[in-house]
Amino acid sequence: MSQHEKIDYLEFPSRDLASSKAFFSAVFGWDFSDYGPDYSAFANAGIDGGFYAADLAARSAEGSALAVFFSDNLEQTQSKVEAAGGTIVKPIFSFPGGRRFHFTEPAGNEFAVWSHPLTDQ
Repeated sequence: MSQHEKIDYLEFPSRDLASSKAFFSAVFGWDFSDYGPDYSAFANAGIDGGFYAADLAARSAEGSALAVFFSDNLEQTQSKVEAAGGTIVKPIFSFPGGRRFHFTEPAGNEFAVWSHPLTDQ
């Protein structure tokens, strides 16, 4: 449900819409609806959004915002990212409050996944 003055929708460039759609469907279970050949909207992602055809890629080192996913099992999610053709650009590392890794999807956009810190068992 849309909320007044809250983030409602995210858009990302994609150098290859088909590969972006296949990757996010395989790894995160997103659903897609195409709106012509140059735009595909996604749903079932925690927030709705879309990919638009462009010769660009979103990278945090170039000033882009970084979308960060949450995972209950960071290593398992990293394996899924790699199996679906993603590239790990920052391996799992600890930070205050948890652990995370960064990856690029096949069209070159950077994302991250975080999880709670490991606890002694």
